[in-house]
Amino acid sequence: MEHGDVLKLAQEATRTILMMAAPMLIFSLIVGLTVSIIQAVTQIQEATLAFIPKIIAVFLSIIIFGSWILKVITQFTTELLNNINLYIQ
Repeated sequence: MEHGDVLKLAQEATRTILMMAAPMLIFSLIVGLTVSIIQAVTQIQEATLAFIPKIIAVFLSIIIFGSWILKVITQFTTELLNNINLYIQ
């Protein structure tokens, strides 16, 4: 296995991880910004106030996007296992 193949595999793995994590990160970002705006408007500066809504948002995004995330990781794993003979040379 050459250096280019290793880099390609690492790049594909990183892209897959980012695709899988994106829905949870986007949902928590939106909820965090919303809670921060509400805290700024009401002048309630409690740091722990944002955690519960973010956790709920992440769980909801897992419920909504769970089947898609499973499909993405299954495709990556299937491709990896189908081409394993190229990687172990």
